[in-house]
Order: sequence, then structure tokens, then C-alpha cells
Amino acid sequence: MNWRALSALLLGVSLAGCMGGSYAPAPETAMSSRDRQLLANAPYQKVKPQGQYARHVVSYPTNKKPGTIVVDTPNKFLYYVEDKGQAIRYGVTVGEESLAFRGQAKVGRKSEWPSWTPTPEIHQRIAGLPSYVAPGPHNPMGARALYLYQGSQDTLFRIHGTNQPELLGQAISSGCIRMLNEDVIDLYSRVPVGAEVVVL
Repeated sequence: MNWRALSALLLGVSLAGCMGGSYAPAPETAMSSRDRQLLANAPYQKVKPQGQYARHVVSYPTNKKPGTIVVDTPNKFLYYVEDKGQAIRYGVTVGEESLAFRGQAKVGRKSEWPSWTPTPEIHQRIAGLPSYVAPGPHNPMGARALYLYQGSQDTLFRIHGTNQPELLGQAISSGCIRMLNEDVIDLYSRVPVGAEVVVL
């Protein structure tokens, strides 16, 4: 067997290991009474991801330290690295190819039920947007937001919730990484400011 064929075989084996795992819906312990009330009255389809895009605990051998977030953009997964070669894997919506963030960043700040102020670039691409959207389940930012920074510079990319859970597993956002609101609440509870984020 030549080296290229062996590499392809080993890659397939490693990906197969990561694709399995145990289905593990987000625990409700991270949710406040406010979260429960707002999500119960959310004005969007109550769609939960199925199959591979549902939250799983998976085998994930990596040299990244526990607490690191790794976003696998091509496969639409976000991994929260844990001890002993495991990770929590969440299905996500990622940015369109020309809009997606790549590289390393840190969580520069965090926000519960954030507001949303579309950037001038988003206004140019999408007509008719409001200049400001107040916090709540109708807001495209959803229940939580992790703001990605490089050094002291805000990249303007976020990991956040969504009011369009039916789009998880697709590449249609304006560059940010969207998660099911229940999942982003869970991730938010685990990730401190300063955590490393790697977007592949």
C-alpha cells in the first residue's frame, strides 16, 4: 500500500471515530428560569437537530488542551475539547464560503441574551434590516454570544444562538457560527473569557 492510500485510510478511520459517540442532549442545569420562559415562548419553529448534528459526546484525540473550542467548518461541527481524548460535539450553522472566519482567536467577551446591531456590510448585503434588534428569542443572536477576538481586536465574528434552528448543518450565515439556543447556553456555561478558539 502506498503512502497516499495509507494516509487516506488512516484519515477515514480517525473521522469514523469522531463521527460516532453518544447522543447527549444539553443538560438543563445551565438554563435559568429566564431562559426557560423565553425559549418556551420563542417565535420560531421548535426544531431540534437530528442525527449527527444533535449534541454528542465523542472520541476526539487532539493536541489542543481541554477547554479549547474547535470549529470544523466543512463538516458543520463545533467541538468543546474535554479530558481523556473526548469532546462535546455540537452541530452548527457556519458562514458562507466567502464570509467565513478562519484561524485562531480567543473568547474576548460573553453576553447572555445579546442585542444585535447589524454592521454596515450586512446592511449592504441584506436590504431592509433594522438598525438594532433588542434581546430576546426573536433576535438572530439567540440566547448567548461568545465574541471572538484576536489580541485586543474584535474580529466581529461570534459563536451565538439562533432563531433559525432549522438551518443547522448548513453554510448560510454572514460568517458567524450559529448554535441551537439550548446548546449555546450549555457551551457558554463551560467556556471562560480567554478560551482558545480554532476555526478550521
